[in-house]
Amino acid sequence: MLVGIAQGAALVSETVLAGTLGTGALAAYALVLPFALLMAFMSTGAMGGGVSSAVARALGAGRRREAAALVGHALLIGGGLGLAFAILMALCADALFGALGASGALREDAAAYARLLFIGVPLHWIAATLASVLRGAGVMDLPARAIIGAWLVEPPLAAGLVLGLGPLPALGLAGIAVAYAAAFALATLVLLRAVLGGACGFRPRLRVRLRVRLFRRILSVGAIASVMATLAVLTGIVVTRLVAHHGAAAIAGWGIAARLEFLMVPLAFGVGATLTQRVGRMVGAGLWDDARRLAWRGALAVALGSGVIGLLVAAWPQAWVWMFTDDPAVAAIAAQALRSIGPAYAALGLGMALYFASQGAGRMGRPFVAALLRVGCAAGGGALAGYAGWGLGGVFDAVALGLVVYAVVMGSGVRRGLWRPSS
Repeated sequence: MLVGIAQGAALVSETVLAGTLGTGALAAYALVLPFALLMAFMSTGAMGGGVSSAVARALGAGRRREAAALVGHALLIGGGLGLAFAILMALCADALFGALGASGALREDAAAYARLLFIGVPLHWIAATLASVLRGAGVMDLPARAIIGAWLVEPPLAAGLVLGLGPLPALGLAGIAVAYAAAFALATLVLLRAVLGGACGFRPRLRVRLRVRLFRRILSVGAIASVMATLAVLTGIVVTRLVAHHGAAAIAGWGIAARLEFLMVPLAFGVGATLTQRVGRMVGAGLWDDARRLAWRGALAVALGSGVIGLLVAAWPQAWVWMFTDDPAVAAIAAQALRSIGPAYAALGLGMALYFASQGAGRMGRPFVAALLRVGCAAGGGALAGYAGWGLGGVFDAVALGLVVYAVVMGSGVRRGLWRPSS
């Protein structure tokens, strides 16, 4: 949970720094935000969950040699995907942000920032993979300290590079990207030393014959979860595209409101990462009923915490908005979004916790359907709101409806008939 708090605080500070550069920089940052979120979700919660689940199930079944061999396979997957995304963004940034409705200086600024930010993405993927190996082995504190360290280093370094404090150059928005890469280079070194040194309780076997079976152990959960993470971020992209019709102030306001979701991450990921590991161990040992009960306990706890936060911010949105902007138009749109979406954050917390538990169980079919329905509600409902003339309020209501549908479908998948040993 402290990892999520540190990450959330760092990302809030990034938004504040972008806001000091003006509405244009804040809008460019908001355009890149969904893709930065995609990397965080895929590397840590999606493919990282696949790694943790595979390691935990192997150890739960007593297959220690298999767990050791999984490390090399996981690093190949994580490093390869991180590099692929960096290359893809370098080649396609202009076309991507043009398709989102950005033009002129806004499009150029967003593309330049995204290209530089994604140079550090491979380091984030490798660090997240190593942390997931440790969590799958039940080692929670060591990867937490390393990732917390990265998120504590990043904000002051970013502030210095954005604003040109002391001997540091003033790089503007690019300073956030440079600080991000430096912080995760440090985290990668710390985690690599720990894993190679046997902190998992076994020494990884990096020089092993690559086996399709072990790649499948990771990808059977991680690939589906990555598609789900893409769908979740696609929801943000679609909503951003719908909001873009209302101008740069609307994009900036939506970006501020969307950032609230990161307040859900510390609780959802803190409980959820534990659920992935513990459920995986129980499933590996054949204790399906115990795993299911644990999943629901964790999910209800997350729903309660995230629900309280959502209701408070919906009731007093200015307590959140004032940190990021003093532009009245931007603040009004952000407050409108928070009033609509805040009450649905209990559903988001419930769904996210059950998603992590489903990773541990290796049961990803129902979560995939839930993710499809969420993006369908947000995209279809938002488009309908634009067609019917309901304005931004209709778009934000559609996002809230998508969260509720997501939770209902996720909950229907965690039951005895579906959580049972494969034939």
